[in-house]
Amino acid sequence: MMIVSWNTTNKCNMYCSHCYRDSGKKYKEELTTEQGKKLIDEIAKAGFKMMIFSGGEPLMRKDIFELIQYASDLGVIPVLGSNGTLITLDIAKKLKKAGAKSIGISLDSLNEEKHNRFRSHENAWKYTVQGMENCKEAGLKFQVHTTVMKWNKEEILDITDFAVKIGASAHHIFFLVPTGRGNEIEEQALDSEEYEIMLQNIMKKQQEVNIELKPTCAPQFVRIAENLGVKTRFKRGCLAGISYCIVSPKGNVQPCAYLMETAGNVKEKAFNDIWNDSSIFKNLRSLDYKGSCGKCSYKESCGGCRARAAHYNNGDYMSGENSCILGE
Repeated sequence: MMIVSWNTTNKCNMYCSHCYRDSGKKYKEELTTEQGKKLIDEIAKAGFKMMIFSGGEPLMRKDIFELIQYASDLGVIPVLGSNGTLITLDIAKKLKKAGAKSIGISLDSLNEEKHNRFRSHENAWKYTVQGMENCKEAGLKFQVHTTVMKWNKEEILDITDFAVKIGASAHHIFFLVPTGRGNEIEEQALDSEEYEIMLQNIMKKQQEVNIELKPTCAPQFVRIAENLGVKTRFKRGCLAGISYCIVSPKGNVQPCAYLMETAGNVKEKAFNDIWNDSSIFKNLRSLDYKGSCGKCSYKESCGGCRARAAHYNNGDYMSGENSCILGE
């Protein structure tokens, strides 16, 4: 399935330590309601089936329900990426009525103090968990999103158990890519051995729970799942520029949230034309990787994290990925 994520606004009610978008204040140049609807039209024309409304915090856009409804009416499946703190029961019901199919809600620790400190919000944990409960009461599907770092790596599988208990449909585990504010906590990224062990543990855990576990920004999980005999619906690791891309609050189209190369801007060129014609996307689709990724027998199913490859190789997103244990 082709998926696009639209960072609908840079405005956010939090100041999270790892934010790739360096969110906080709204940009003056953010897409208007009409520009957003035009974008959704072009996304549908390009063949995308799912649209993630994210941010910043998407619920800080006053027109978010209108935009979700517009996408739903066009047959594009609308989902959200949210910190969860603004999801009252009324908001959850409005999201469901507008056509939202699922909400990804971020939770990075079961320890309230640690989560609140990471999110720079004294009540983040309480409001986030309440947001999950409100989604459940409204009959709105939700999943838990966690960024794994050195400081919380020992509790990742416990968060999976929490996700099962609270009624989440999935637990998606993001591996830190040091972009935006995340660059300031680069030392919290797992090293290659920790990275490999964590992916193995997640895939083994998948055999024990009845919700979907999905490592993100860690495409090696496809190889590990295959080697462990774990059944998963995911057949490809890094989707950047292949069946996934993002649109920034200002309209810039990027291969993924962590790869800052700009393929074009939707204010200047139709999204579907950017998707079909961009040299960046053509490069990524060629799979003509360099270094270890180019030689790897798993390049068709994995592809390495292109954003991490770029970060550690002077912006060369086709380089080998240093964090992979097979690349050492």
